[in-house]
Amino acid sequence: MPVAIVAFMMSSGRYTYLGPAGTFTEAALRTLPEAGTRELVPMVSVPAALDAVRAGEAGGAFVPIENSVEGGVNATLDELATGAPLMIYREVLLPITFALLVRPGTTLADVKTVTGHPVAQPQVRRWLSANLPDARWESAASNADGARQVQEGRFDGAFAGEFAAAMYGLQPLVTDIHDAQNAATRFVLAGLPGRPSAPTGADRTSVVLWLGDDHPGALLELLQEFAVRGVNLVRIESRPTGEGIGRYCFSVDCEGHIADRRVGEALTGLKRICPGVRFLGSYPRADRVRPALRPGTTDKDFTDASDWLARCLDGRA
Repeated sequence: MPVAIVAFMMSSGRYTYLGPAGTFTEAALRTLPEAGTRELVPMVSVPAALDAVRAGEAGGAFVPIENSVEGGVNATLDELATGAPLMIYREVLLPITFALLVRPGTTLADVKTVTGHPVAQPQVRRWLSANLPDARWESAASNADGARQVQEGRFDGAFAGEFAAAMYGLQPLVTDIHDAQNAATRFVLAGLPGRPSAPTGADRTSVVLWLGDDHPGALLELLQEFAVRGVNLVRIESRPTGEGIGRYCFSVDCEGHIADRRVGEALTGLKRICPGVRFLGSYPRADRVRPALRPGTTDKDFTDASDWLARCLDGRA
């Protein structure tokens, strides 16, 4: 069954993504080799894109999950943590710079209202303060949706990719807008659960963890499962479970693949102490960074330790 699911995902002619056309999500999706042979279907939201996969209407959903300035994309983190399980199979990193898109003839002095995706605002806040201090911001479902609303006359300007201007009959009034140098967004391709791809040596594993009860050191107990096995965390964020104030789960990315002994044993330890562990996948890192393994944490080190224990049990140590 898992092999069949993965085969369906890879062969399906349809991928959904956060739309409408002209989003950074679409731009990142089109960097995948197979994008040119798939039907790429824009959806109104991250949940809609992922639910299409759950319903069997698409083989994969491509959505933003993390931004280098703002952190995790909450809509994606929450959707992957709840509902019918999905798995991440691939990631893409896209450098992000914004353009202020306006209707032809608009000057900077004419811009009184602006829009964009909520994640965009922290990335252009200082530019706005310096250049359009009195402009009113309202969030849009996506940056391209903001461009569409400018086209319709609902806003004076939208922060989006410069490539979206022609799609909506707009002009890039200002380009290369970013408060942080080297800003990037990470996107993931999610599908129905199946067998993870083979480890590459430069992989990322994503999980969601739930605490059994709230007590001093509860989070430390989770972190120790990674630390004692030399597994480096690259992201950890708390998200409310919806079960009441103070009830949170933790979205975690770590270096390595579930097939790596150190990662597999860490997840096994977490499964023993957590009431809930959702495995979201092990997949190649887009930046191809390999972990720096500490002494005693390679697969050979774990195998040698297991062999030693077996010899002890047999009286051969």
